[in-house]
Amino acid sequence: MKTVVDTSVWSAYLRRANPPKSLYRVVEPLVRRNQVHLLGIIRQELLSGLRHPEQFVRLSRALSGFPDELATSDDHSLAAKFYNLCRASGVQGSSIDFLICAIAERLRAPVLTLDPDFLAYARYLPVRVLLPDTE
Repeated sequence: MKTVVDTSVWSAYLRRANPPKSLYRVVEPLVRRNQVHLLGIIRQELLSGLRHPEQFVRLSRALSGFPDELATSDDHSLAAKFYNLCRASGVQGSSIDFLICAIAERLRAPVLTLDPDFLAYARYLPVRVLLPDTE
C-alpha cells in the first residue's frame, strides 16, 4: 500500500542535519519498495523557503525519482468540504492540509506525518494518519 508522505516527514528526513534514526526506519522501506505518493503541493512546500540555491538543487534531485500526484478539480472541492466540516467542529487547518487529506482520500492512502494537526482532522474526516516514532 502506498503512503502519502507529508511535508513534515520529508523535511525532517531530507533537510535536517541529524534526522531521527527511527524516521529512517519508517521512510526508507517505503522509498525502496516504491510505496510513496509524492503530492505536487508537498514538493512545492519542500522546495519553498530554502535559503541557498544548492539546497534547492539537492532537494530537487532527491525528489526527482518520485512522480507528482497532482490535485484534480474534485480534490479541490473535497478539500473545501473537509475545511468546512472541520471548521464547523471547531478544528482549524490550512487549505494545503485539507488538500492533502482530499488527495489521500482519493488515493485511499494513509498520510505519514509529524504534524499533530492531522490527528484532529482525522476525528472528522476519512483520513488515516500515521505518526512515526521520532525518539
